[in-house]
Amino acid sequence: MNWDVIEGNWKQFKGKFKEQWGKLTDDHIDRIEGKRDQLSGQIQESYGIGKDEAEKQIKDFEDRNKDYRP
Repeated sequence: MNWDVIEGNWKQFKGKFKEQWGKLTDDHIDRIEGKRDQLSGQIQESYGIGKDEAEKQIKDFEDRNKDYRP
């Protein structure tokens, strides 16, 4: 999945992100606004993981949702 699709349809993807990363609040998700680097940083902060692990999780999310159409 192209990240531009996610960014352009951020509101539709919010639920998917909350399913994947339940520690992220609505406020966190609203502030991220589809920006991948901000998502990575917030995942790192909320889950206490490193950048590489956060990026791996985001990549896995993209791969699992490649056919999802909001």
